[in-house]
Amino acid sequence: MRRGAVAVMAAVLLTTSATACGGGGERVLTVFAAASLTDVFTELEHRFERTHDGVDVRLNFAGSSRLAQQIAEGAPADVFASADTEPMARLAEDGLLEGPAVPFATNTLTIAVPPGNPANVTGLADLVAPDLTVVVCAPSVPCGAAAKQVQRLAGVTLRPASEEADVRSVLTKVEVGEADAGLVYVTDTAASERVEAVEFPEAAEVVNTYPVAVLADAGEPSLARRFVDLVLSEEGGRSLREAGFGLPR
Repeated sequence: MRRGAVAVMAAVLLTTSATACGGGGERVLTVFAAASLTDVFTELEHRFERTHDGVDVRLNFAGSSRLAQQIAEGAPADVFASADTEPMARLAEDGLLEGPAVPFATNTLTIAVPPGNPANVTGLADLVAPDLTVVVCAPSVPCGAAAKQVQRLAGVTLRPASEEADVRSVLTKVEVGEADAGLVYVTDTAASERVEAVEFPEAAEVVNTYPVAVLADAGEPSLARRFVDLVLSEEGGRSLREAGFGLPR
């Protein structure tokens, strides 16, 4: 019996020692980010992991309003990057941010059309044509709210075939031929080889500002702060500019 007890104790000590020496696995950093940030934040994810051994950055992309709702309902996350200030402001009001959110990028809308622009779209007014299939974001997400604003400025009312949950869903419908045109961000058309962009003047008057923040209930607050630092760094700014984002002044 004593030999058995010694063997069990030895096994426990070996397990404890292995855990103390790093057997506990990777540290996970969870980042919730607006769908329009997919390409840039995926690049920053790889860069962060290369400089932080044993860290697994997990990205969750969706419409900003949906992400904010998930966070408010208790979804575990460390960092939130929104495509507009309003979803972030709601979280701040509820005390769900560690500190003030910091603006890090800007974006404006454009019209995505298939290569060659077969419908000869030249501006927002063309999108009211009854024979065109047009898609936009739902009004509850930042790209949809911006779409409503540019319509008011242009004096047009679109009748979209669908209102999508995020901007990448709008882009995809144009890419695969399910829509003749869609209102997306300039960064989305820049990231796609399957669409062209049609600029329109009203877009310059509706600028979305993107804020980023560490969340109050972050499981990895120190890593979260470092990731936000990367987003705000000169290196992060360069990646954002290359993707077509503007930088806040």
